[in-house]
Formats: sequence, C-alpha cells, structure tokens
Amino acid sequence: MKSVITFFLVGMLILCTELPTGSAWSCPPIRITCALLNPPNRCLTDRGCPRYKKCCQSFCGKRCISRPSPFPV
Repeated sequence: MKSVITFFLVGMLILCTELPTGSAWSCPPIRITCALLNPPNRCLTDRGCPRYKKCCQSFCGKRCISRPSPFPV
C-alpha cells in the first residue's frame, strides 16, 4: 500500500512540474524552415524566458518571444 501512495505522490509531483507557467497564448505558426540540421536553441522551456515571454519554435531553433499584438499593424 505504501508503494502505491509513493507512486501516486511522485506522479503528482511530476505533473506539477510539467504544468504550463500561466501563459494563455500559444506560439505562432512557423512558415520558414531552417536549413541547419541542429539549430541552436536560446531557450528550452517557458521557464527559461523572461517574464511575459514564451519559449517558441522559431524558423531556426527555439527562442523567447513576446505575446503577439491582438491588432494587426
């Protein structure tokens, strides 16, 4: 019985660390593909970005981007 409880608690801990950081917007679509086989990433997760920025796949590796403007310019 203790192993079931331990397994459950470890599972909950893993889920809590994988939850989104509160950003309600999603990354924009990518229209251009990079020619590099292994492009450099400037971030790995949203936690690696400054506040109010999100780690998104860009045309060549991942980078931190700001929320897109809701109004087209």
